[in-house]
Amino acid sequence: MGKAKTYDTAVKQERAVLVGVIRPGEKPEQTKEYLDELAFLVDTAGGVVDHTFTQKMLKPDRGTFVGTGKLEEIRAYVQSEEIDMVVFDDELSPSQLRNIERELEVKVLDRSNLILDIFAGRAQTSQAKTQVELAQLQYLLPRLTRLWTHLERQKGGIGMRGPGETQIESDRRMILEKISLLKERLKLIDKQNETQRKNRTELIRVALVGYTNVGKSTIMNMLSKSEVFAENKLFATLDTTVRKVVIDNLPFLLSDTVGFIRKLPHHLVECFKSTLDEVREADILIHVVDVSHTSFEEQINVVNETLKELGARDKHTIVVFNKIDAYVSPEVDEENEDEKVTLTLEDFKRSWMAQNNAPALFISALHKENLEEFKQLLYTTVVELHTARYPYDKLLY
Repeated sequence: MGKAKTYDTAVKQERAVLVGVIRPGEKPEQTKEYLDELAFLVDTAGGVVDHTFTQKMLKPDRGTFVGTGKLEEIRAYVQSEEIDMVVFDDELSPSQLRNIERELEVKVLDRSNLILDIFAGRAQTSQAKTQVELAQLQYLLPRLTRLWTHLERQKGGIGMRGPGETQIESDRRMILEKISLLKERLKLIDKQNETQRKNRTELIRVALVGYTNVGKSTIMNMLSKSEVFAENKLFATLDTTVRKVVIDNLPFLLSDTVGFIRKLPHHLVECFKSTLDEVREADILIHVVDVSHTSFEEQINVVNETLKELGARDKHTIVVFNKIDAYVSPEVDEENEDEKVTLTLEDFKRSWMAQNNAPALFISALHKENLEEFKQLLYTTVVELHTARYPYDKLLY
């Protein structure tokens, strides 16, 4: 009797190479940080990074983003290593995308397309799915020429999760009609959400905001004793979650929101503004920062700029520096140069981080470090706002 055949049913991870342009004045560590984040995005989407290409340029080439020599180098590597896709750390124009694909003869994604693909995979609620579909169609509309060349061989994979059942059926007019329909659907969902928010206006509302993957969902779970999905991936939380929280007999509403990220596609910012109503209408913002991240200062700036765009920059904000257990000081111990300097909680409280971001707290949500001080400050802040709004309320403080 012959040996039975066996089949490997595991899903093969798509292999990717990354491409980034180093602009004048950009430090090497900054370039590395940007491409590390792009690699994390690929990992979140389900792919694996095989290699990275960079090129120093005054500005990206109008036709091919990188120079022709660099593009030929990428093409040789893609063919020899049988790479599945090439991912650029910027948004490519329709003509750049078309020219690069013609040269490389492989799937090409830009940063925006990759983020849209992750959102398409993460969306759970009707609102989030509608918002992502709308953003995808707005992104695809100027790239129709490229779509026609790919339509027959689109069989899935990263960057190929199309916007639902639409299939970009025939022409620009039909896509525009679909966009109009989605906008009307979002208006209806927004009205329903607005009604729900009006029904709970008597409670103080607190919103968790921050860069993606800084620990917002972990803090949400800790405060509300609920099981909000938390994972070491970018955009683990896409749908806004609202929970009623009680600290010392004082109830308030706590919401967890989608994380921000640098170069967030404009279409996504526009489409998710309705989801981020929880941020705009919150009484208190808890800005969560991953203090262990090497670029946490830049991440703070990205969040602040996004809040400004949403019209929520001037709200009462508590800055919470999370993951202090993983923080490593950039300073070097002169006696033991190989040893990295760590900080105590008191060191954090005396640092520039505390002085420049008052009120600021330093915690480890994962290891439940300094959580009582966090809860006490949150409680005091909620009491102050509640008392100002309802001076004759009989709540027991």
